[in-house]
Amino acid sequence: MKTLFKTMLAVLLLLNFTSAFAQETVKDSAKVNSLEEVMVQAIRANDKTPISFSNFSKKEIAKRNLGQDIPVLMNYLPSVVTTTDAGNGVGYTGIRVRGSDATRVNVTINGIPYNDSESHGTYWVNMPDFASSAESIQLQRGVGTSTNGSGAFGASLNVLTENTSGKAGGEISNSYGSFNTHKHTIKFNTGLLNDHFEVLGRLSKINSDGYVDRASSNLKSYFLQGNYFSKSTKIKALLFGGHEITYQSWNGIDATQLENERTFNSAGIYTDEFGNTRYYDNEVDNYKQNHAQLHWNETFSDSFSTNLAFHYTKGKGFYENYKEDQTFEDYGMTPIAGQTTTDLVRQKWLDNDFYGTTFSLNYTNNKLSLILGGGANKYEGSHFGKVIWARYASTSELGDHYYDNFGIKTDANVFVKATYTFFEKLNLYIDLQGRNVNYKADGVQTDIVHDNFNFFNPKAGVSFSPNKKHTIYYSYARANREPNRTDYENGSPRPEKLDDFEWGWRFNSDKVKLNINAYYMLYQNQLILTGGLDDVGSPIRKNVGKSHRLGIEIDAKVALSQKWSIQPNITLSRNKNIDFYFQRDGVLQNLGETNISYSPEIVAGNILTFSPLKQVQISLLSKFVGKQYMGNIDAKSSILNDYFVNDFSASYEIKPKAVFKSIIISAIANNIFNRKYISNGYFYTYDDSWSNPSTVTTIEGAGYYPQAGANILAGLTLMF
Repeated sequence: MKTLFKTMLAVLLLLNFTSAFAQETVKDSAKVNSLEEVMVQAIRANDKTPISFSNFSKKEIAKRNLGQDIPVLMNYLPSVVTTTDAGNGVGYTGIRVRGSDATRVNVTINGIPYNDSESHGTYWVNMPDFASSAESIQLQRGVGTSTNGSGAFGASLNVLTENTSGKAGGEISNSYGSFNTHKHTIKFNTGLLNDHFEVLGRLSKINSDGYVDRASSNLKSYFLQGNYFSKSTKIKALLFGGHEITYQSWNGIDATQLENERTFNSAGIYTDEFGNTRYYDNEVDNYKQNHAQLHWNETFSDSFSTNLAFHYTKGKGFYENYKEDQTFEDYGMTPIAGQTTTDLVRQKWLDNDFYGTTFSLNYTNNKLSLILGGGANKYEGSHFGKVIWARYASTSELGDHYYDNFGIKTDANVFVKATYTFFEKLNLYIDLQGRNVNYKADGVQTDIVHDNFNFFNPKAGVSFSPNKKHTIYYSYARANREPNRTDYENGSPRPEKLDDFEWGWRFNSDKVKLNINAYYMLYQNQLILTGGLDDVGSPIRKNVGKSHRLGIEIDAKVALSQKWSIQPNITLSRNKNIDFYFQRDGVLQNLGETNISYSPEIVAGNILTFSPLKQVQISLLSKFVGKQYMGNIDAKSSILNDYFVNDFSASYEIKPKAVFKSIIISAIANNIFNRKYISNGYFYTYDDSWSNPSTVTTIEGAGYYPQAGANILAGLTLMF
């Protein structure tokens, strides 16, 4: 596979080089945007692709983009459940699709992998206000099409950054709201320079105190994009990144605090030398991440095009904790006379580099669409800890490391996709991917990890369109996935495998768009969330033998009249572990069929929109999430109750005759009925033999992350 990859990459470089400096002038914006789409064509689905997906356009994003993160903006898509640590959609946010958490949602930006290579997590907090630079987002549910990066076990989400506009302009956006939340964004676009060049950019700043006590966010980000294009060539260079400082709010609260102190945050709490309870004011997560991308697109004819991309990401930061009564030896310090422990302030650092390339060759004619693509990436991460203050410092020096660990990961894949049309109505889809992953790390409980995985991920399907309004489809997809760093730290994990079967029907008319999709996802060795957290707050996962998800998704867009429209969706699912074993009261028991954690059986949403005038839009957004278990043993103490939340949004656009092209006034009222609800939590068990040494009793407990009650955001956007 490596030889094939190197050969195809060399061919692609040669093809691009032969026409890189064509100088034809391009003034057709439709042609320019078609060049843009080549960047994501290799991994995106279309109406002929036999999978379930949703598109989220720039216009739809802008309606609610007042400072909340991308997962929160996507909350009303089918099968999606979102949550936030701070409770108000700013700072650390998470997304689950079909019950699968964010580590199992493959995310790409312009086709470049974004998930962290070691944790598989997606940290949108590192790119605040990135929605302001997104042209479109596509969410593919299930395994989806072959893509770059870690395998999709719940969904794949790919973001395309802003298209070329060709027109000079600028934008100033400001929004304010509850919990002292405010966002300030400045954008600019030079327009077309010398018929070939364009530069656009953005600066953003977001601050919020958060709903939870001290759950503050101080977020800054930038985005700079340069475009060059001729009749057949498009070169797109990007620099973007962010710096986040968030006060930690990932501890959650217990049931008693949930009733009496919903906003309580234990992070940073300590007792001083006089017995007073205090909070450390710098119990923060402080991280910077910068990205560079270079995309080179060539269109040789109406049938043949190529895309070649290079990328580099630099991340560096730490989280800081005040720790009481810590043992000297744990931090590499020598005990001193009369003292066995000390209070101290520690920082745990991550310094990493991620770089690589992706490519695709695209051929299309009247009947055949053929794509050969792939990528090769490398991650190098350094993990280390520092003590920056100690009450009794012993012989330690400022800057000493009390641990030094590393993680190195290479990831290479090659895929070929083909869609062939028979009789203008029947489409056959084939998608074959080979992927090699090599991971080496230390500092985990198994000491040195060095694993090499070779995965083959075949996909195939068929779609039939008897006319322009109807399409029915069926597909099968295989996905394999490697464990992440935390999995190794918590045991000896095995890679997991998924067989995904999808059946669907699409109906598309002028007034009604309807999608019905049924799925059956059969897992082997699925790494499921146990509900517990490790000593640094990361979710613990364990392999289970067999498990499955069976469900149906229905979503629609209906124009009721010229002024009224609705967008309802509902997912009904059954998510089960098969022959689940659990050690309770010191005895290993087969609990049989149990519910998979964090997998509600019902998820539903709706957007009701009223436009009395062309420039006015008013929407009521509703979301229902059914009961879910935070563990896998169906314990009552692990239940998260169902919730039904409604938001209200409104926007009014004014088009002045001078100075500004457009003035947009917008507002969002979240949770308008002030519902007290919980969207996330954790569940733990431990064996207690201290109270009675002759018996072992399993103790259960839970923590919760409450979300904000009624709150508002209002904004003003000036476009010129």
